Amino acid sequence: MHGLRIEIDRDLCVGFGDCVTAAQDAFKLADDGIVVFVEPERVDREQLLAACDACPVDAITVWDSDEKRLVPGYTP
Repeated sequence: MHGLRIEIDRDLCVGFGDCVTAAQDAFKLADDGIVVFVEPERVDREQLLAACDACPVDAITVWDSDEKRLVPGYTP
């Protein structure tokens, strides 16, 4: 998706939902209150990166195709 590898650390996620607020097409809170992917390919790259970086506990990590870590710490 957008040349990115995205991982959600379900042990770190506490369900604040900031990523969901920033990109509702990409993420949702599952029944257990932990975020899961919906259709991240429907969100443009910049919005997706910003949504991933919105996580206050850094439970979402994103790497580009060169394995450079983009999130946490994304700046457009």
